[in-house]
Amino acid sequence: MDYVFQGLPMHVLLVHAVVIAVPVVAVLLVVLAAWPAARRVLWIPALVAAVLLVPLGLVTVEAGKWLQARVPAAPLIEAHTSVGESIVPWLWAVLAVAVLVAAWQVVTIVAGRRRDARPDAASGLQIGQASAPASESGVSRAANVVVSIVLTLVAIGVAVGAIWTVVLIGESGSRAVWEGSFSDTPLED
Repeated sequence: MDYVFQGLPMHVLLVHAVVIAVPVVAVLLVVLAAWPAARRVLWIPALVAAVLLVPLGLVTVEAGKWLQARVPAAPLIEAHTSVGESIVPWLWAVLAVAVLVAAWQVVTIVAGRRRDARPDAASGLQIGQASAPASESGVSRAANVVVSIVLTLVAIGVAVGAIWTVVLIGESGSRAVWEGSFSDTPLED
């Protein structure tokens, strides 16, 4: 397969999408893990974005390999390609966090529906029998807090790792393209 679009190597075009999408999706997942109200609204778009991020990243890596085979060998290009594939595990990790956030949202939805379907205290409980404390979602407040904290910490760890990896790869790629190819002072016409 040729990785060319309108005469330009696709890697050059796709890399911009990856550089923007990875940090945006990773930070969004941190927000959704920490903020239940946002999770209720944005969990599906975040999951879809994370699912799309994996093939986008994989195609970008393949387009980079295609491009590498078509440019002269150079130490800076070698340095860039040696770190380029390190984004792949982070793409999967971002997807895993998105799945966990989505799963937690589904659990809270199902628990809320079950709570709503149960008989209320006046009609279904014996005297002296207490119902389990539940938050608005139908999941106990303690469980909600613990899961939110764990999800948030995992999301932060994955976000930091993914974003840092994107920065390292992007920095090495920009060095490969630009180092030594421009003047510190304007050129005379």
